[in-house]
Amino acid sequence: MTKKNIGLLMILALVVIMLVGYIKKEATTKEAIVDPGYEVELTEKQGVGQGQIAPDFTLKTLDGESVTLSALKGKKVILNFWASWCPPCKAEMPHLQSYYDQYAEEDNVVLLAANATFSDKGAENVQTFVNSYKLTFPILLMEDESVVNLYQVLSLPTTYFIDTEGRIQRQFIGPLDENALKNYVQALN
Repeated sequence: MTKKNIGLLMILALVVIMLVGYIKKEATTKEAIVDPGYEVELTEKQGVGQGQIAPDFTLKTLDGESVTLSALKGKKVILNFWASWCPPCKAEMPHLQSYYDQYAEEDNVVLLAANATFSDKGAENVQTFVNSYKLTFPILLMEDESVVNLYQVLSLPTTYFIDTEGRIQRQFIGPLDENALKNYVQALN
């Protein structure tokens, strides 16, 4: 490795460490308001632990459509948090696309890729990334940190696997490959 490459890696590592520290500092446990259409007992709290009801949110896609998580009840959901500047996210994207193309419909899965748009220099940069990777699954735009904080995301990529009842069954931090995606989805009900 050249000195220039080592320097760039050190700068990238510092940026990631600073971002994780900032997100960790800002992350708070929040109780989300249960959407009345989400058919859960009001005694149940939403949360990011295994078996808890996934916190509800509504975000816009790159296409301008609104997606509300609770409206997807009855389907399995892969909720992936990512950014275009994140090297592991870049490595993961072809696997997400391959899974989406081959298995998502058959597995009754909705794949949602929630982009940290607030740190990604805006939707135009995200669209450029999506075009270059030829991504066809829904890309959600997080214009602020509220959903990242709600899901207590401290590192990118982070992926949640949500079952048909809207419960979180698994959280995975780091990049996933197609086989891991398939295996984790098969474990969902």
